[in-house]
Amino acid sequence: MQNQIEENFKECCRILKSGNVLQANDILNDILIEALDNEKIQFATNCCSFWSGVIKHFDTIEDSYEKGEFLLTEWESFLHFVDQQKYAPDETFLYCVKCGIFSIALNAYLDLLDVQDREQKAEITRKIGLCYKKIGEYATAKNFLAKSNKLKGGVAPVIAEFADCLALCGDDHAAKIVFKEAFFVDAQKINLKFLDSALIQCLVKKVEEKGYSDKELLQWIPVYGRLFGVFTIKRPLNPQEFSKLKQEIYATENEMKNPSCNVSILTPKLCNLYFWIIDHYSMTSENSRDINDILTRMKILDPIIFGMYNKQI
Repeated sequence: MQNQIEENFKECCRILKSGNVLQANDILNDILIEALDNEKIQFATNCCSFWSGVIKHFDTIEDSYEKGEFLLTEWESFLHFVDQQKYAPDETFLYCVKCGIFSIALNAYLDLLDVQDREQKAEITRKIGLCYKKIGEYATAKNFLAKSNKLKGGVAPVIAEFADCLALCGDDHAAKIVFKEAFFVDAQKINLKFLDSALIQCLVKKVEEKGYSDKELLQWIPVYGRLFGVFTIKRPLNPQEFSKLKQEIYATENEMKNPSCNVSILTPKLCNLYFWIIDHYSMTSENSRDINDILTRMKILDPIIFGMYNKQI
């Protein structure tokens, strides 16, 4: 009996991975009758029941873009659902769920590839790249994410997802460079739930262990990424980037003077801006006073971060 249950479960996973959620759910319900004390089957049945409800609603949506967006939103809900389960998650089953759901979302977005509007096309190619990444086709994912960046550059989620692909392909050196850029562009726009590589997830976990979450977590990731030796590769800024960075530092410092400002967000943001301008000065300036001035401001802003950083320079 146990062997038959395992065989049926493997067949269910194969069907689920192909995107046939409702059929997989029917198989699991049949298996469950003979495996009520099997926690793996219980967990899988709960997950498949979740997605059966989602897919039934998905089938009522007519617009392809809305279909894709609906599944991506539900994926975030599903991750929370898994965390709430009393049964230990089965990673093989979750992998099959991920492949199935993102395959369905991918098909929805592919229907829109012929859209003419440049900004819409950038977003659609980004989502296609994300879906390919989620189903493990990293080379194809990188191609679509590169196209999205070409259509509309400087979009933090696109850069972060491209970095994630690099890490998943084993190119950690390049991934560190690109992740650093993504969090510099706009940390708040990055969705950590769609990033899978061990490189970024290990860093996220370390920062979470310091008590940060949500928006604060996103802002502290590049700071601790630098302090933990992940985001340490430097590059000089071009004149336009340097001018923009100085303006952003000035604006953020002024915002910090407002008693009602969100210090918990602005402090890590400013620390990261300081890191970037120090790196620029260290590569381009012969005047050490530029660096010392920023270090003094960092010490006043956050003595603990200054102390950690000062030990490294």
